[in-house]
Amino acid sequence: MRSAPHSSALLGLDVGTTGAKAVLIDPDGRLLGVATTEYPLLTPRPGWTEQDPEAWWEASVASIRRVVQQSGVGASAIAAVGLTGQMHGLVALDAAGRVLRPAILWNDQRTVEECAWITERVGASRVLELTGNPVLTGFTAPKIVWMRRHEPDLYARIAHVLLPKDYVRHRLTAEFTIDVADASGTSLFDVRRRAWSGEMLDALDIPAAWLPSVVESPVPAGAVTAAAAAVTGLAPGTVVVGGAGDQAAQAVGSGVVRPGLVSVTIGTSGVVFAHLDAVEVDPLGRLHTFCHAVPGRWHVMGVMLSAGGSLRWLRDSLGRQTWGAEGGDPYDVMTAEAAGVPPGAEGVVFLPYLTGERTPHGDPHARGAFVGLTLRHQRGHLVRAVLEGVAMGLRDVLEIMKDMGVRIEQVRGSGGGARSPLWRQILADVFDKEVVTVTATEGAAFGAAMLAGVGSGVFPSVEAACDRTIAIVDATAPNPAAAAVYERLYDVYRGLYPSLRSSMRDLGGFA
Repeated sequence: MRSAPHSSALLGLDVGTTGAKAVLIDPDGRLLGVATTEYPLLTPRPGWTEQDPEAWWEASVASIRRVVQQSGVGASAIAAVGLTGQMHGLVALDAAGRVLRPAILWNDQRTVEECAWITERVGASRVLELTGNPVLTGFTAPKIVWMRRHEPDLYARIAHVLLPKDYVRHRLTAEFTIDVADASGTSLFDVRRRAWSGEMLDALDIPAAWLPSVVESPVPAGAVTAAAAAVTGLAPGTVVVGGAGDQAAQAVGSGVVRPGLVSVTIGTSGVVFAHLDAVEVDPLGRLHTFCHAVPGRWHVMGVMLSAGGSLRWLRDSLGRQTWGAEGGDPYDVMTAEAAGVPPGAEGVVFLPYLTGERTPHGDPHARGAFVGLTLRHQRGHLVRAVLEGVAMGLRDVLEIMKDMGVRIEQVRGSGGGARSPLWRQILADVFDKEVVTVTATEGAAFGAAMLAGVGSGVFPSVEAACDRTIAIVDATAPNPAAAAVYERLYDVYRGLYPSLRSSMRDLGGFA
């Protein structure tokens, strides 16, 4: 990190699910400071997840103040602020801007009936045509309908509806604004027209007046008020740009802003994200099609629910102490053992459906499984099978993209899983594509800072911002022999879910 002041520093703020992360960079992408402040996740009932929007604001204030102090950059040297964060969550405000209830988050599952009602009322094919996506429990519209059905008194007081990062924007600027990328995940947004869908709003009887104004991601969308400046330490009048939902901002932070570039992010979940110059919608609704943070562009995205989470589950299930002395990194031991096992794990396949699956199956009843175990297999085989099973689940997404005609010329790896050389090699072999990593390591917050740079004139475009700040640091080429093994194994992998699907559902009755 650098501590010297810079005349055009850029601040990115990521209002995530576990905490608010502030990143300060200079125009060359060098990190000047980073700070994260955590907040709790509320689970009032099984399957429900909520958070207090005030906790987001307090954590954002703390992170901003710390990163400014840590960097030594004066507030007046910060050219602009970019926002990103968890998508889809419902923040309902009254006419005075007061929060009516805890925010209902992206991973909340209470709205199964509301999703079915919306889909039946509008029609499944029409929903896909208008919004580019099926109606999912994570999205915003079914949460609004749920409030109408279950909390009518609170519903009657709604005057504004915001998403998480946009509530923080409101506290910073007093504006009610959202960007096109985040709006795409509400089931209320016409992704082709890049505007709210009057047809969806009319069908669901949701007032258009409740919704924030929409801007492209790098466009200025307000300025820091005097009141916000007093608590954050930012200068009054500092530009705040539209920003983007976390996945689009993460893609900007990885440089995935041109056709042919695809990012694969392995965190707890796994995300495959491809840039599009024109709208492409999977007719079966297996992938998300959203507006990109690049003005006038789109992206297609698939999500698997237990990517890095599968490896963490194996670590914890066998016991952390199993993997070496206290204080060491158990993942290093796990991957070292897996590296001693040949590709294909000598016939063991892992299905990574530990929390159901979104892409490609859309099945909350899907279950994880090891298939092919014999007395020969040891824990290193299990680790290797998990790494390979996750890679094959991610390939499922790539195969759908190929069927849609999406160009896949380069895969950029990010997230904790991509830091493992072995996992990167497995990804390259399973995809039969080169997998590269880039200089930027701060993810969505870094991408938000770059969007701030475009909106404040530091960069002429999002593409130029990426060209200036992001470089490839490592490239992993596929091994032809391993790729041939995985091509055969992938056929086995693809056949297992259809064969086991009914049994998986039956097993749910024993939970």
